[in-house]
Amino acid sequence: MNNNRKKTRNKTNIIFRFMGIIWVLLFISVLIVVELVRTTVVLRDEWNQKAEALSNSEITINPKRGGIYADNGMALAADITIYDTYIDFRSEGFLEKTLLDTLPELCDSLAHFRPGKTADKWQSAIIAEMNKEKPHRTRSFRLFSQISDYEVKRLRTFPFLSLKRNQNGFGKAARPLRTKPFGSMAARSIGSVAEISVKGENDKNRLEYHGVTGLERALDSLLYGKHGVAEEVQVTTGSVKVVKKPAIPGYDITTTINVALQDIVESELEKMCIETEAQWGTCVLMEVATGEIKAISNLEWSEKAGDYIEGVNHAVLGYEPGSTIKPISMMVALERGLVSDIDKPIPTGSRVIYEGRPISDPHGGAALTPRQIIETSSNIGMSKIITSGFSTDKGFAKDPGSFRDALEDMGFFERFNTGISGERVPTVARLGTKKADRVALTRMCYGYTTLIPPLHILAMYNSIANDGQYVRPHLVKKLSREGEPDSIVPVTYIRKQVCSPENANKLKIMLHDVVWGSRGTARNFVKDPDVEIAGKTGTCFVTEGGKYTTTRRLAFCGFFPYDKPQYSCIVVMKGANRGAAASSGTVLRNVARRMYARGWLGTKLKSDSVASPAPATIYASHSADYPKQISKNLGIKGANRFSEPKRTTNGGVPNVTGLNVREAIALLEDAGLMVQIEGSGYVASQSIAAGSKYKRGENILLRLRH
Repeated sequence: MNNNRKKTRNKTNIIFRFMGIIWVLLFISVLIVVELVRTTVVLRDEWNQKAEALSNSEITINPKRGGIYADNGMALAADITIYDTYIDFRSEGFLEKTLLDTLPELCDSLAHFRPGKTADKWQSAIIAEMNKEKPHRTRSFRLFSQISDYEVKRLRTFPFLSLKRNQNGFGKAARPLRTKPFGSMAARSIGSVAEISVKGENDKNRLEYHGVTGLERALDSLLYGKHGVAEEVQVTTGSVKVVKKPAIPGYDITTTINVALQDIVESELEKMCIETEAQWGTCVLMEVATGEIKAISNLEWSEKAGDYIEGVNHAVLGYEPGSTIKPISMMVALERGLVSDIDKPIPTGSRVIYEGRPISDPHGGAALTPRQIIETSSNIGMSKIITSGFSTDKGFAKDPGSFRDALEDMGFFERFNTGISGERVPTVARLGTKKADRVALTRMCYGYTTLIPPLHILAMYNSIANDGQYVRPHLVKKLSREGEPDSIVPVTYIRKQVCSPENANKLKIMLHDVVWGSRGTARNFVKDPDVEIAGKTGTCFVTEGGKYTTTRRLAFCGFFPYDKPQYSCIVVMKGANRGAAASSGTVLRNVARRMYARGWLGTKLKSDSVASPAPATIYASHSADYPKQISKNLGIKGANRFSEPKRTTNGGVPNVTGLNVREAIALLEDAGLMVQIEGSGYVASQSIAAGSKYKRGENILLRLRH
């Protein structure tokens, strides 16, 4: 009986438990069905979006940055692909035994590939990694960083690394590197790039390379290009990237920079900075007819480097211009009728009281003509012309503010948009009619109380050389993409005529007097028998904390050759221990001389000091092809070449005997000598014997004959 009861009770318990399990399963099933309906029907769109986001995510493709090129197509800045290389010690199929067998040879090859790590150190590092348990080994054992594709291929020829990638774990990661093949040449104007964090879609940051200085920054929107879009699609074996929208590469920008001229400008500016112990110097060389900036250099002393380095772009920053403003003030006077006859004298003197404020003039005299005012750089003469002209009822004294208006009408304050980052416009105060304003006007017209970028001074001098046509300076010549030209930057004018051709010619005569006149402030240093230069010196004391110091800013701006100007140039130096003509003026003269020596200024110019040479009948050159070229191009029969003199001088004075004058000057100037010539033809003798020791800047006389 008891057994039957137990069986019945057990059966009931089993059925109860079974029913409980069934109800639990039914409840779970109902929950699953409810959630299924909720997911597939109610929340279908939301889950579809999540599924799509997980399976197909979009990736931004950064475009290839455009390059910056010189006027002849030589690269000044361009992207190259570099690689970081590594070994994955956890790679599938990694051949440990083969690595250990070839380890000495591999480490020896790695040590010779790039100095800095010996074969023993390579071997110790690899063995230390191999001694770890495989799950703890690194997947990125670094070999070499920033190497080229050619160097990667060379690495792949080394023992063990020549195996298949899954057997040796070799890997490489590509990344772009902005490089400047010419190093520091025009580096500040070209500019630099940096990695910048940019907020993208969904507030996610990504890294992009953008320009931060110079042309790289000013033209970043053109150089950078446009992003592309790729989609990462999940497949059975992983994921693949599908390009939905290809990236558009940036424009390649061809600049107006001429590499040869840039090298001349930088070397001459650097030599003068060293000789005069200047704090900084800037030089801009521009083509007169087009406004193309052919060379631009900015050097400043670096205590850290112990040398002059490419520094701040002073050419586009504002400074008190000193007397280089006087020809521009004279242009205003000529255009407004304050001056008509440039040879008519006005009373000046060496000291004058104007509105209770004295103006002293070390270059003054009892009376000076407008030509002599510019030639001698007379502060009194310039201030008298601007305030009164040749009579008391003319001039700007009654309305000093109209002087600025006159400059504005000429386009003096317009932005050039050269492509140089950080470009400023001139700052000239708008004066009222008070006594202090009239005093300020007198200082303003000869170079103080204003802030004017050297490039704006140069552009105005360039207009004088260009018969009054005020051409816009520019540094960009052409845009192209993937080798196909897109657009060419045309020559444009700020004012087609900033002054009349007649007044431009009068100003040219005045600037010629500065260099060639008997009282010219630049006559002792800028005057040159081969290249006729016209221009103006300028000296200004530097202010610090609102007070003038004894440090000077020294400038020379001019153009050459005088009769048919091809180039204009400005040089500004701060803290040089020589005068404006002896420092900045000499830099400009040396640049012009070297251009002449290379035949870039046409035929030799006539001057009062050197007679025009007769046509040469004998031709000399150290080039074997030169006589052949002369015979062919000029139709001359029997042109002979002198035997090549021995050039080995052990660092002494070069031997130029037998050379034509241009080649001789180029060779000697490259050695740092100042060349003077006597006669015409080829070099018959030199005043310092070949091979002799010499000092840079020393004069050497070459006697020429036919």
